[in-house]
Amino acid sequence: MAAPALERPTTASGTQTVTMAKALNMGLRASLERDPKVLVMGEDVGKLGGVFRITDGLQKDFGEHRVLDTPLAESGIIGAAIGLAIRGYRPVCEIQFDGFIFPGFDQIVSQLAKLHYRSQGKLKMPIVIRVPFGGGIGAVEHHSESPESLFAHIAGLKVVSCSNPVDAYWMMQQAIDCDDPVLFFEPKRRYYEKAELDTSADALPLLRSRVVRPGSVVTVASYGPMVRTCLDAASAAAEDGQEIEVVDLRSLSPLDLDPVFESVRRTGRLVLVSEAAAESSVTSEVAARVQQECFYSLEAPVLRATGFDTPYPPSKLEEGFLPDLDRVLDVVDRSLAY
Repeated sequence: MAAPALERPTTASGTQTVTMAKALNMGLRASLERDPKVLVMGEDVGKLGGVFRITDGLQKDFGEHRVLDTPLAESGIIGAAIGLAIRGYRPVCEIQFDGFIFPGFDQIVSQLAKLHYRSQGKLKMPIVIRVPFGGGIGAVEHHSESPESLFAHIAGLKVVSCSNPVDAYWMMQQAIDCDDPVLFFEPKRRYYEKAELDTSADALPLLRSRVVRPGSVVTVASYGPMVRTCLDAASAAAEDGQEIEVVDLRSLSPLDLDPVFESVRRTGRLVLVSEAAAESSVTSEVAARVQQECFYSLEAPVLRATGFDTPYPPSKLEEGFLPDLDRVLDVVDRSLAY
């Protein structure tokens, strides 16, 4: 079910410079103001405002009955949200860190993803699960992981990831307005990067991908934290006369690959970039679909720059684990060498 058109928020207007963290806070605030059935719940989201302060000030302004501090029990958080959704509420659950989502995995996969289908459409599950994900913050396992592909594989769930403050603001509200469960992956290393946000502008639909930098020699597609890395790589390549086209996937399930297909048919090459391991991943699916749809346009194999197929390393080794500008450009050069 597609997300409905989004009404203008009443919390702010005009253009302002905001971080992604602030944009997410503004998006949550706009949804709380617009719909009294919206609730925010999670570990330390109330009085503390969340470990990353994404929910800062919301409990003070909307009360403990709308912004709820929960026990340290992810299964209980998701289970309670499912019950609230059945009663007509629109819960927004925060999972404090990516690796903490697995105690709630059974509730998400066995219940949340299935109830609309199991009830023959009688029950809606308008639940958003916020997941700060990815590395780059000097943390360790369970605090730096990229589990998005696990959930993109599950029928009945929508999976999205924002890469910048503007998308964060609009996509959060669109996800809350959606009647289907949405896993909302937030790139924690990008929380404090800034951009100009015009709250009176039109928003791109939630489940659409977008070309964020036009180019001609190779298509580079990514999502979440790696989009900025790809844009930096494209800027570096442009100094050598190579114009890289960068596509932000934004929606990981369902995938909107028409902009990718169109781009690959022009460039003849595709490089996929992700912090997640390559094995059985979102990048695997995109590669397969592009090969299927654009076979006669490809001038080189679809190549990838990803995390390694190992558990997340100690923080002092993460710079060697995560794809960076040099690794992306190396894979681009390999593609162009064919």
